[in-house]
Amino acid sequence: MKQIHQKSTKSNSASNGSKKHSGNLPGSIGAEIKKNLSKQTDELHDLVSKQAVVLKENAGKLVKWSIRKTHALTFYLVKLAFRFLVFCTVFGFYLFDRDELTRIVNQPFLYEITPLHLVWAFFMLIMLTHLIPNNRLTMAWQKARETVYRPVHNYDEKKMYRFAQLQNISAWKVMLVWLSFNAIFGILYLLGMIQSGDLLMLSVLYFLFDYICILFFCPFQTFIMKNKCCINCRIYDWGHFMMFTPMLFIKNFFSWSLFFTSIIVRIHWEVSYSKHPERYWEGSNLTLQCSHCKEQTCQIKRKIARKQSPFISSGPDRTA
Repeated sequence: MKQIHQKSTKSNSASNGSKKHSGNLPGSIGAEIKKNLSKQTDELHDLVSKQAVVLKENAGKLVKWSIRKTHALTFYLVKLAFRFLVFCTVFGFYLFDRDELTRIVNQPFLYEITPLHLVWAFFMLIMLTHLIPNNRLTMAWQKARETVYRPVHNYDEKKMYRFAQLQNISAWKVMLVWLSFNAIFGILYLLGMIQSGDLLMLSVLYFLFDYICILFFCPFQTFIMKNKCCINCRIYDWGHFMMFTPMLFIKNFFSWSLFFTSIIVRIHWEVSYSKHPERYWEGSNLTLQCSHCKEQTCQIKRKIARKQSPFISSGPDRTA
């Protein structure tokens, strides 16, 4: 019993000593740990607050973005619907009787009057409106005119010519890509693997895609030209040339009249660009700047771009 009592006494002494030793920790190490923990908590709080502000700003931009109806945008949407109707009509005829469509395309132009003559007259009328002064056309085309040119005061002429040079290089890249792509169909046609009706259907498809590129997504703008909108597009009036490129391979009046008229439209555009490059750059033409844009036909395209990458800036807001 005496031995047990001695062991118990020693155990209690050791326990009291341990408590006494541990009681000194909060005054030194414990206070330092508490201080560091508090500092890290404050830093984490600041980081979370900053991220919350960034997310709120970006979310605000997305919520704020809305389509502003303008006369030009509404007109473009109506024209897109019309082109879609034309495409569906020709495509339906193409699916119903492709051989008959091919026969009509290949027959002499004045042999008989067919609905194709109406299509030809419609296309020719559109191209002719791009060769004469026309106030009803978009500013993307009218920027070539002296009457709408509003010079920027003291603009840098060297920068303007440098911009024109870079745009010319990009335009040649577009030309190379487009001709290479359509050469595939030309080769298939010459080999007898596709018919004239197929090439006509391809041109009508380009007719539809022209406005899809304007309103929704343009691969040439995104990957090659890098222009911010159609108003600033260097190759805007290339549309007819690109539309009727497949017609080059069909040797008759119907196809070649469309193709070579589109060449005239393109030459007209290129001559104007070479003589007055200052009219095609927003750095020298106030009309092309977002703050002076009344058409705002780029809104849908920019909204799609923002939805794809909501936290990547897609340029200045033009709806303000």
